[in-house]
Amino acid sequence: MDASLYWLGVFLAITSGSVNNIGLVFQKKVVNEVVAEEEKFFRNLVKKPLWITGLLMELAIGSIFFMLAQLYIGPALIPGLMAFGLIFLAIGSVKIVSETLKKEEITGILLMILAIFLLGISELSIDISNIDLLEIGLVFRMAIFTVVLFIGSGLCEILQRKSKKFKGILLAISSGFQFSLTNFWIAPLMGVIAHVFGGTSSLGELILFLCSAAILIVGSIIGIMKITQAFQVAQASNMIPIQQVPIQVTPVLFYFIVFMLAPPSFLSTIYMSVGVIIIIISSFLLSKRQAQLEAIK
Repeated sequence: MDASLYWLGVFLAITSGSVNNIGLVFQKKVVNEVVAEEEKFFRNLVKKPLWITGLLMELAIGSIFFMLAQLYIGPALIPGLMAFGLIFLAIGSVKIVSETLKKEEITGILLMILAIFLLGISELSIDISNIDLLEIGLVFRMAIFTVVLFIGSGLCEILQRKSKKFKGILLAISSGFQFSLTNFWIAPLMGVIAHVFGGTSSLGELILFLCSAAILIVGSIIGIMKITQAFQVAQASNMIPIQQVPIQVTPVLFYFIVFMLAPPSFLSTIYMSVGVIIIIISSFLLSKRQAQLEAIK
């Protein structure tokens, strides 16, 4: 892939995560200021330009950057790069609750910047446009990968019913598995969407498009449900980073096992692995601020 396109994809992914989280901060700021008067509460929200702006940033603008990034660098790097937005979330939450950043949070921000740098120079991109998404071996591996993650999520669901002590952790991991699926399947969707809506798709591409769309919808719904349930039985500040573990780890599997790509160099693998570990550590350090925003409803 052309270097300029690669770095454009990196920029788009970072921008997507940043826009999403800034939008969330805008929404929470307005929610925190609007008096909750039952029926009038939502009516008051939609009258606030800042709340509408935040909603559009999170659901529309951020999603556009996310999908464009998929075209240039694929699903392996994007979840990690989008984590950069947690910096804005941490700083924004401090402004809302009128506090100052603590040492561990400043450390988390610095670690996140280092992690994004390492992911950027890893160059482990997946050029979806140059991959035959209907190749039988790839289709088989995508199917196996999807089934394994669904089974993993299902096992967590079963175990959480039998373990009160680890209920929140298992629900958070289950949610993480679901969002790992949505992060993966957006790539095949983007790979065939132009042909489908252009009326030039083959039967295989149409089936792949429908499967991708279905998994994205189902995975997103289940993922949101499970993390919400986790918040009800455990501290959000603990559950948010735990959810991120499968989300950040599975992209490595996308690259090496599903797409069976060779890294540009040995150091590329080291950069990505270390970057993922640092992102997870940073998520734990910044999770308190995330939890503060989650508590604003």
